[in-house]
Amino acid sequence: MWLRPAALAVLTAALCFSAQAQSPLVANSPPGIQTAAPRAGSVFTLDDAYARIGDSHPDLRVFGGQRSVLQAERDIAAQTPAWVAGVAVDNALGTGAVSGVQGAEITLSLASVFERGGKLDARRAFAQSRIDALAVDREARRMDLLAETARRYLAIVAAQRRIDLAQFDIGQRKRSVAAARQRLEAGASPESGLLTAQTALARAELERIRNEQALLVARQHLAALWGERDPGFATVAGDPYALPAIQDATALSSLLDRTPELTRFNDARRIGEARVRLAQSQATPDLSWQVGVRRLQDGGDMALIGSVSMPLGARARAEPGIRGAQAELAVLETEREAKGLSLYSTLVEAHGRYRVGALEVEKLKDDVLPRLERAEKAAEYAYRAGAISYLELALLQAESVAVRKQRLDTALDAQLALIEIQRLTGESLLAASPNSAGANR
Repeated sequence: MWLRPAALAVLTAALCFSAQAQSPLVANSPPGIQTAAPRAGSVFTLDDAYARIGDSHPDLRVFGGQRSVLQAERDIAAQTPAWVAGVAVDNALGTGAVSGVQGAEITLSLASVFERGGKLDARRAFAQSRIDALAVDREARRMDLLAETARRYLAIVAAQRRIDLAQFDIGQRKRSVAAARQRLEAGASPESGLLTAQTALARAELERIRNEQALLVARQHLAALWGERDPGFATVAGDPYALPAIQDATALSSLLDRTPELTRFNDARRIGEARVRLAQSQATPDLSWQVGVRRLQDGGDMALIGSVSMPLGARARAEPGIRGAQAELAVLETEREAKGLSLYSTLVEAHGRYRVGALEVEKLKDDVLPRLERAEKAAEYAYRAGAISYLELALLQAESVAVRKQRLDTALDAQLALIEIQRLTGESLLAASPNSAGANR
């Protein structure tokens, strides 16, 4: 059965989260932002989120009730046919010689059914196979919850990083406003340049407000998984840019056979085989027997009685059930093959997204951002010196923010692909990396 202890840690390292790599929130929120009252200084981790869900989530608790139901059905299936005690009165309240009760004959009997064909064992095996399959279903649902938790956690990290980007944009826009005011006072540029710079600053501040509201929503969305209305944390730890190397798709595809989504077909096959045996057992007719004692009223004598009966045509009546159970078993193989192809296609797509995203994030960091940073400094100096117009400076600042947003969005998409890969394979694929703690804006 697929229940490895390591599964408890699956997806825990999905984002390479570490407290050292956390992205702090903006301390002072503008007026009008409705924020929850988190505990001061609290830093939330993905492990904390998993601990909140644990076995307390309703989707997991329901399996306990279902197991109790199936155990009760197993106990019912394990029962043997009931013993039947009976009393029969013959020749009473008749006419003529048997009028009245003087000629009545009383019979005490005990009857039951002798099951043949292994029906009892077949019922037990069928009931137990359903209980065994429940554990795999629960594990599959738990993996889905872990993946959903990681995705919601990632949304909080994304909101925090976008606030940082907004703060970066606000900083450069403030420098532009100061430079535009200086040039206006010196008579080197019209007032429109200052007003345009102030407009760009206001838009950057609006972007920060929007991202802070998105952060509040993301925190509430995560806390809703364990039923809390007020998230009890202010910030989360995480580095979305930590994208380690993973195995190729061919190597990862070998792990698919151990995922709950395919493992459940093994249990479904056992259930199907048990259903076939149960249907085949119906082809062997049961024997109904009865023994008893009869008192002959006329002489007060006692006599033993007994009878055995067997239904006819049991095999013909059982044949449709056998064919149906065998057909269901055959369909399972086709369904498993189709599910395997679907999972492999999803794995290949997610693997491709991750590899492309990781490459793009690295190239933006190493090749694009360093040149942009040098261009930003040169453009600000040139604008203050009057060598370029504000429009040229504003375009470069917008490009700088756009590239940083592109890098963040690409990293987040790669993290989502990594979460999906881990959900499919049921494995934590990340390895410790000495450079995983660092992150560029």
